[in-house]
Amino acid sequence: MGSTDTPITFLRKQQAWVGLFKLMASECEIHIRTSEASFAQKTITQAYREAKRIEQHFSRYITGNALHTINNSPNTPITLDTEYCELLNYALTLYDISDGMFDISCGALRHLWRFNTTEQQPPTQAQLDAALRNIGLNKIHWSAPQLTLPQGMELDFGGIGKEYAVDKAAQVIQGVFDGEYLVNFGGDCYCKGSAESPWTIAVESINSPADATNNTVTLLEGGVATSGTTKRFFTSGGKRFGHILNPKTARPIEHAPLSVTVVHQSCLSAGALATLAMLEGKAAEQYLQEQELIHWVLR
Repeated sequence: MGSTDTPITFLRKQQAWVGLFKLMASECEIHIRTSEASFAQKTITQAYREAKRIEQHFSRYITGNALHTINNSPNTPITLDTEYCELLNYALTLYDISDGMFDISCGALRHLWRFNTTEQQPPTQAQLDAALRNIGLNKIHWSAPQLTLPQGMELDFGGIGKEYAVDKAAQVIQGVFDGEYLVNFGGDCYCKGSAESPWTIAVESINSPADATNNTVTLLEGGVATSGTTKRFFTSGGKRFGHILNPKTARPIEHAPLSVTVVHQSCLSAGALATLAMLEGKAAEQYLQEQELIHWVLR
């Protein structure tokens, strides 16, 4: 089968229909174990459109969406919709439990740290000090549903947006299909299988990036997500700078793993826990063990 009016390629793979597409700068795929081609195509298309809607709504790269309005309306109360309120409250919870380390107000740093080439110069300390004055979720004025950002502050939902989109796409499928499926957006996944047919999901391996089959997890139902710097980093003066930043120093996390993968109830929670572990730096393994999480750490 070819594509429809959406940029999805459909194909038959083993016992599933698979939809392939690109979204949120990631290679994405949705598997539905059914023999009904038309149903699979329709359902995958609906799930894709839901994920696309979320990208359009929350992406910092899209001009004219709600986030663009928020980030370009300093000292102006903006009334958020229910979905924005829920995701912002979730981000605030992560901010609180991480003692301010998980901070979606790091948006100002994207102008200094670009990670778009493998060789570049890090920002100066003066630039970082200036940016730090505009970071800290405790500085926003939030009385749901109204949000006001101080001058110079920017929000960035990139740390949780893709995982949220995975879960929402899965909910669309779950609403019309009680069988087995897998949603995989760039390695962040949610699946529902069965005892007879669980899903085998590859875990990123920096030791052998071309062959991730060295590490796999077999899952009946739940989320899997990876946080790491194996794809977004640069080097300068022989030092490696990863893209996960410390909001208290405005610099990349020191002594962080290359990546952390976590299995949890949802893709959103798995991704948040993986990032929380990354933010622990050299104590990442200890944090994951204390939380009693199924996890992989690559250094």
